[in-house]
Amino acid sequence: MVTRSFPLLLTAALLAGLAAPGPARAQVFLASRANPEFAVGPVSIRADVTPQLGPVDVRVLWGLVVPVGKSPAAIEQDLYLLWPGPVDGDTVPGPPDAGLAAYVRERGFTVVREGRLPFNARHLYGGRDRQRTEPIPGGAPFVSYAREAGTLERSPAATLIRIPWTPLLVNRTYLVELRMRLPRLVQERRASTLENFIWGRRYSLRLSFSDVRTRAAFPVYLERRDRVVHLAEDPSQLVVAFASSDHLKIYEVTPTTSRRQPSEVRAHTEMVSLYLDPSEGLRPQVLSIQFGYFTGWTSWAPVMFAAIFFLLGNLAGPLVTMVIRRVSSRLAGRIHFGRRGAPAPRQTGTLIPRETLARIEPGVTTREELLRLCGPQPEEHEHLAAPDRLVLVYRGRRVAPQRRRGFGWVTTVGSWEVEHHEVEITLERDIVRDVQARVRRTYLAQPEPS
Repeated sequence: MVTRSFPLLLTAALLAGLAAPGPARAQVFLASRANPEFAVGPVSIRADVTPQLGPVDVRVLWGLVVPVGKSPAAIEQDLYLLWPGPVDGDTVPGPPDAGLAAYVRERGFTVVREGRLPFNARHLYGGRDRQRTEPIPGGAPFVSYAREAGTLERSPAATLIRIPWTPLLVNRTYLVELRMRLPRLVQERRASTLENFIWGRRYSLRLSFSDVRTRAAFPVYLERRDRVVHLAEDPSQLVVAFASSDHLKIYEVTPTTSRRQPSEVRAHTEMVSLYLDPSEGLRPQVLSIQFGYFTGWTSWAPVMFAAIFFLLGNLAGPLVTMVIRRVSSRLAGRIHFGRRGAPAPRQTGTLIPRETLARIEPGVTTREELLRLCGPQPEEHEHLAAPDRLVLVYRGRRVAPQRRRGFGWVTTVGSWEVEHHEVEITLERDIVRDVQARVRRTYLAQPEPS
């Protein structure tokens, strides 16, 4: 700062991205003096996500771990939180910190916003007679700043927050708490309108620790990199709490070591957490979640559309088959492929030629000769009043195409001539007595199916 040496620096960022996620951002701790002997822990970064999916409330809780034999008074100093992104939320009354604004202006940055964030001390053993959260007067002054990249260009903003010193930082029964609101922590996944309509909108959230790779935050870290304070062995974690878990769908959580469980104190709340490994140093540790909220009919959309497609598939199969059969039969009746023009006539049943009928002599031809000439399987009609009389009937049909035009191997058919042949032969005592032959002709636009 301008009026005091640069104290403990805490760096943090939380950024979401689905279609093209940006780099994860989070805390890195810097002391006001080189080679600090103390550590920071436990650290807890908590984000509360609601179905409204607007700005996300974030709480940062932490304390300091002092080595055995060292007086806490020896490390007394203000702390600083460098947040690589703009912050919003409720503020507390009080003037902005002129020293913060002067510090960033001296390094060529442009001040975007100033104010004070709520700063509290949270007692770990609250009860009926003890206030669980104790506000610290004056809050935590902050300044949001950005680097001007050109006449009309500006880098994403970062925020520098001064944490006033309080003895509660080294009190084992307290954790200090800083509250803020992040406007861009949750981002929507890019998808087509149809995909969003069927499956609902999907979102992504990325919460991380130990990354200072933004253009506005990195110069401040680089200046004080010899004052990094390591993470203590105390259990530190990144936590995301999803409200209305009855309507929540989490598609993917990385890394796989993350933990999912219902909240122990909040009803209908899903907790996703990642414990931070102190041995990772400044290596970024990222908790990435892809999720979506479903309300109303969209809760049933995946099942409903799957059922609709299943029913349409079962109904469309017979319908398509019927259409294909009708179209193919119509084409088969109108178009013929082959070298010899029009297709050959189709014949069913038994057709007896005129020459064969002329060889049948009433009063001479026997039944055996008749069956040998005309065929062995005629219809038989007996007369009960005349047991010696028997009528044999031969029926057949001949369908002949009427050729219209020919184009090489392709021939069109205008219509089909259908001839119905019927021959009745009366026998008396196995001798032919009478022969009746009838032919009936009709015309069809296409042949009837077999």
